[in-house]
Amino acid sequence: MKLNCDLGESFGAWNMGQDEAVMPYIDMANIACGFHASDPLTIERTIALASEHGVLIGAHPGYPDLVGFGRRSMKCTANEVRTMLLYQVSALSGMAQVLQTPVGFVKPHGALYNDMMRDDDLMQTIMKTIALLQKTQFSLKVPLVIQATAKNDRYRELAAKLGVELLFEAFADRGYDDEGLLLPRAVAGAVFHQTQEIIDRVELLSKEGVLRSASGKLLKLSPDTLCVHGDNAEAIKLVVKIRGVLDAA
Repeated sequence: MKLNCDLGESFGAWNMGQDEAVMPYIDMANIACGFHASDPLTIERTIALASEHGVLIGAHPGYPDLVGFGRRSMKCTANEVRTMLLYQVSALSGMAQVLQTPVGFVKPHGALYNDMMRDDDLMQTIMKTIALLQKTQFSLKVPLVIQATAKNDRYRELAAKLGVELLFEAFADRGYDDEGLLLPRAVAGAVFHQTQEIIDRVELLSKEGVLRSASGKLLKLSPDTLCVHGDNAEAIKLVVKIRGVLDAA
C-alpha cells in the first residue's frame, strides 16, 4: 500500500499541518486546491516540497467551504460539481506544470468524498469529469481515488465504461460502519486517537487486507493506498510508525 496524506491546507496567515515533517514518510500528497483550504502560494510551496522528496502529487478538490473546511455537505447540481472539479484540478495542474511536476491522481476531499461514496449519481458525475479531463486538450489522464468498500467491483465496472482508472483507499485512523463507509465525525468512535490501536489496525490491514467496523465486523478491503493525517506533533510520530509497518510488510 502507498501512504497518502492531506497537505497544503494552510491559508494566508493561518498555518495548518506539518507538511515539511510528514512529507519524507509518504508516497502521495493530496494537495488542497483552494476551495476548502489553501491559497496559491501554499499550493506552490507544497508542490515544490513534494517534488523535493519524490512524492507523487494529487489534486484534492472539495466543496467551496473555507469556513467549514469542506466537511459540510452542499446541495450542488451535476454541472456545479463538474465545473468546481474542473476549476480546482486545472488550477493545481497548471501550477504543477510550471514547476515541472506531474499530477498523479485526483482525490475528492471531506464531505464531497463522503457524499460521492453514498450517492451513485454524484460518483458518476465525478468519474465523468475525470474522463473529460483526459479526453480534452487538457489531456490529464489520472486515476480517481475512492474508498475501498464491498462495492469495489461495481465501481470498477462503472469506471471502465468511462475509461477511468481507480485507486482504492483505506483510512488508518477513522472508524467504519458495517457497510465499509466512514462514520460521520460527530459519531463516537469516528476518529481513533490511540497510537497502538491505529498501528494494530494498519498491521491487520497490511497482512490480511481487512479492518474491523465499529460493531466488530471484519471488512475485506484490499486497498491500494492508506490515508494518514499529519496535522499535529503526535500525528507525525504515528506516520513514522505506520511507514515502518508498511515497509516491513
